[in-house]
Amino acid sequence: MEWVFVGEVVEWRGPAPFYFVAMPEGDSADLKEAARALIYWGQIPVRVVIGGTEFGTALFPRDGRYLVPLKDAVRKAEGISVGDVVTVELRPAPKKS
Repeated sequence: MEWVFVGEVVEWRGPAPFYFVAMPEGDSADLKEAARALIYWGQIPVRVVIGGTEFGTALFPRDGRYLVPLKDAVRKAEGISVGDVVTVELRPAPKKS
């Protein structure tokens, strides 16, 4: 299964800034059900494509939605800044043994 959605890049301030794109609520619920066997500590391992960059990460649950973390390397490669709207393609990734 694969999900494609559009979302705004947001910054979450903490000890260090982190950047995320929130998956829509309905898609988040569908993904949670479809990837139930992959969930660990509430996170889902995924493969993500933004623009021409593909990368692996784990989605974080927050307020009924999953957040897609954007690594610095991805943001730099794609020229992404806070407030930009990006298209995200993602699919669950099997756990590595």
